[in-house]
Amino acid sequence: MIKDLIPVIDSNYRTVADRDHRAIAGLSMGSGQAMQIGLTHTDTFSAVGAFSGVFRQGDVKAAFGGVFADPVAFDKKMGLLYLHSGDQGLDAGIHKAASDLYDYLQKGGSKNVAFRDLKGQGHEWQTWRVAFHDFAPRLFQPKK
Repeated sequence: MIKDLIPVIDSNYRTVADRDHRAIAGLSMGSGQAMQIGLTHTDTFSAVGAFSGVFRQGDVKAAFGGVFADPVAFDKKMGLLYLHSGDQGLDAGIHKAASDLYDYLQKGGSKNVAFRDLKGQGHEWQTWRVAFHDFAPRLFQPKK
């Protein structure tokens, strides 16, 4: 992703080739990968979107190389962490984990985390369509 895919994209498409103009997102297991890649490469990505993403890294302060240890410092590394999930079926457990992470970061002073839950929806395309529709415009907001 970092050494092969991004250079191909930047050389073949009209991109602004810097971290402030680069995001990564995924759904279901892909959101776990997006979080792993984006949160451990904050020099490459300024935004991460996790739609029905699994966050199972034990101690939140040690997760992803310790990026969440200081929520205020996290804001200097990440312009947006967007968490989204339904609350039914498989998404019920994901919802709790995402909500807990959001609460931890918010209480610690982070302003660059967003959590949207979709009541009555589960681990399905309708949930992810809503997530993408909400996430994408946030990427094009003026930087704070």
